[in-house]
Amino acid sequence: MTTSPTRPLPAVQLRVPTDEDARAWHGVFDDPEVMEFLGGPAELSAYEEFTARQRMHDARLGYCLWTLLDEEGGVIGFTGAQPWPAEKAWGPVGEIEIGWRLGRSAWGKGYAYAAALATVERVREAGVPEVVAMISDENLRSIAVAERLGMTLAERFQLPGGTRYGRRYTLALRDE
Repeated sequence: MTTSPTRPLPAVQLRVPTDEDARAWHGVFDDPEVMEFLGGPAELSAYEEFTARQRMHDARLGYCLWTLLDEEGGVIGFTGAQPWPAEKAWGPVGEIEIGWRLGRSAWGKGYAYAAALATVERVREAGVPEVVAMISDENLRSIAVAERLGMTLAERFQLPGGTRYGRRYTLALRDE
């Protein structure tokens, strides 16, 4: 188990999302605080499509946004990587984004960092040369995880809508 300067990291399990995980994600993320930087809570149908897309990514690429389970096997969120969607018309199209989203009950316990470490190792093994993380300037928890992973701030930019800013972090996964 990897340790931090203050405590050991929790054990995490990652699995390809199942049909049932759409309901679990909806329940875990149906919280305005969890979704503060992501436009607010979403309908169940959004998670049904989202989990199906992740299964497709895993089958095609060998990685996806995996369902994140705690030590007892309970769904606490997701972590993983996926190609930045071309249909967004902004952001790092063509790059691989890593990310994590946890339910509020899992905050502050080391799960995000432990899961992000597992993600980095899995996508490195899949041959991904570099990943990015797109994070709202106001999302201090995610910024801390990215920086703890050793990611480098590549740019700060205005988010669509023009009132908030975001950050693009990068992390090389191959020694060059």
